[in-house]
Amino acid sequence: MFKKILIANRGEIALRVVRACKEMGIATVVVHSTADANGMAVRMANESVCIGPPPSRQSYLNIPAILTAASLTGADAIHPGIGFLSENEEFARMVEEHGFTFIGPTPEHIASMGDKAVAKDTVKALGLPLIPGSPGIVKDADEGLSLAKEIGFPVLIKAVAGGGGKGMKVARSEDEFRSCFTMASSEAKAAFGNGDVYMEKYLSNPRHIEIQLLGDTHGNAVHLGERDCSIQRRHQKVIEEGPSPILTPEQRKFVGDLAASCARKMGYRGVGTMEFLFEDGKFYFLEMNTRLQVEHPITEMITGVDLVREQIMVAAGNKLPFRQEDIKFSGHAFECRINAENPATFMPSPGKITRFHAPGGLGVRMDSAIYEGYTVPSTYDSLVGKLIVHAKTREEGLMRVQRALEETIIEGIQTNIPLHERIIQEPDFRAGKFNIHWLEKMLARQKEETKKAAS
Repeated sequence: MFKKILIANRGEIALRVVRACKEMGIATVVVHSTADANGMAVRMANESVCIGPPPSRQSYLNIPAILTAASLTGADAIHPGIGFLSENEEFARMVEEHGFTFIGPTPEHIASMGDKAVAKDTVKALGLPLIPGSPGIVKDADEGLSLAKEIGFPVLIKAVAGGGGKGMKVARSEDEFRSCFTMASSEAKAAFGNGDVYMEKYLSNPRHIEIQLLGDTHGNAVHLGERDCSIQRRHQKVIEEGPSPILTPEQRKFVGDLAASCARKMGYRGVGTMEFLFEDGKFYFLEMNTRLQVEHPITEMITGVDLVREQIMVAAGNKLPFRQEDIKFSGHAFECRINAENPATFMPSPGKITRFHAPGGLGVRMDSAIYEGYTVPSTYDSLVGKLIVHAKTREEGLMRVQRALEETIIEGIQTNIPLHERIIQEPDFRAGKFNIHWLEKMLARQKEETKKAAS
């Protein structure tokens, strides 16, 4: 087992890894920018190393600085956390080449799943169903238009590299196709340095279902159930839950076994998530994330499996301690992503937290690195915490989420807690009747109602 792990990340996920390591008796090193010098993960780690100024490219994306910090502190392994370099093939390869263990998949798996076009070819060969679309990268608008006519409008134009909704446009007709194609390619080029795009059929009312996977280096791979991540705004997840309220037991077993079989055939190592769109009883592979997910606590709550611990154990060469039939699912869990932002305009709201009280009680978990007096920097993602609840049933879980949101106090900055409270109260959400477009439509409806009331 590792004696010391360097954590190449920040915020709540860095703290989450520190906590797992402490419980395993493993020493930790947290690297940080000057903006995060007073971060909770920095305070809780055994050691910390400042690796640069606030801009990510000079700190959390600075591979030489991270590797130097690992060498100077005598770390055995490097945990990339979430975001930043967690799905960077070059980083994973350099970590291994410099004699450290990368706590994640192989560089080859990161590369093959990171390129969405290659990923689709890979999983198609392994038997996963795909959304009808282009066979690969679309060279130009002329080729794209010809393919779009074959696929049928509307079509979704997506960046090959990156994610988070950038480089993604919906073309609903021939007339608007060329402008959408140009905008998607230009946006992808600006955001990721790669303007390549591909296309697929745009599904009108899909659910976003993802399967948590875990594999070891001994040929074993299992799934730990699904999460429903359909509550999204601009392709960013807002509330997740597990299990999905829409799947039947047969559908749940089908997609879980399918994803686990694919991971087994790949020889996948570590944690990973296969994402699917689900519409009219059919699953379509969307992408695979070769890292820990922000919403991983949902799975931990309904299975009792510590995913970060197992991630570390697998990286150290251990076999999975359980088989598929050993994994038991219990109850229902929700996660609300709490962001430092205006709940109406969604503009970031960095600043000093003057008061903070985390919710508690049975089945309530708050994963956050903030504290009273902490200053939320303007440089990074606005996520400041994740409220996770677990209950025997979905109905009980909804009541617990509502209570926990009311109990949460974060002052000095604005947060999206009022948005979560509105979502939880919506009859369609409580009934499980929603899809990936539902939240956008709810917000548009409420905006129109507010405008009418003011006139």
